[in-house]
Amino acid sequence: MGSFDDREIVIVSGLPRSGTSMMMRMIVAGGVAALADDTRAADPDNPLGYFELDAVKGSAQDTAWVARAPGRVVKVVHALLRYLPEGHRYAVVMMHRDLDEVVTSQRTMLERSGRAGATITPEALKRVFAAQMDEAARWLDARPWFRRLDVEYARVIADPAREARRVAEFLGLGTAAEMARAVDPTLYRNKRPAS
Repeated sequence: MGSFDDREIVIVSGLPRSGTSMMMRMIVAGGVAALADDTRAADPDNPLGYFELDAVKGSAQDTAWVARAPGRVVKVVHALLRYLPEGHRYAVVMMHRDLDEVVTSQRTMLERSGRAGATITPEALKRVFAAQMDEAARWLDARPWFRRLDVEYARVIADPAREARRVAEFLGLGTAAEMARAVDPTLYRNKRPAS
């Protein structure tokens, strides 16, 4: 296992509700400082916190926050990856989750907050999400200053030690045990119904 490169920017990405906050928590437990603020407080949907940096949301217009990111981990939703500027090296941990679970979790979160969800059907929304994730992967793979590790949410829940070792190896961290302990399987809600 190599050593952590503090000139690299660690990015946790994926669809909303795909386990990005859990992965942020794991990487922080592994010794990488988060680039985050407290603008979005913990709530019933993410009781252990969101680990978000509010400035990331405006990346289409302003990526000044990236100058503070080398050697740290920051959450960037999949649709904003394309705005990350050249001149840096990025290690992207891309989270994947069953799309039925993602859609259910997003709907539950919107209902809890009293906001209306999209008028698009769940099946159509899943097709949109799948296409967006494929496009993000192709975009990253075409740019040599990005490297990517794909991580399945369900596999992290099922075997935190194994997946923590994969992430630790990818990032050059020697703290897989601490990372695995950061996983709280009781927060695995909105599961796909058994068929």
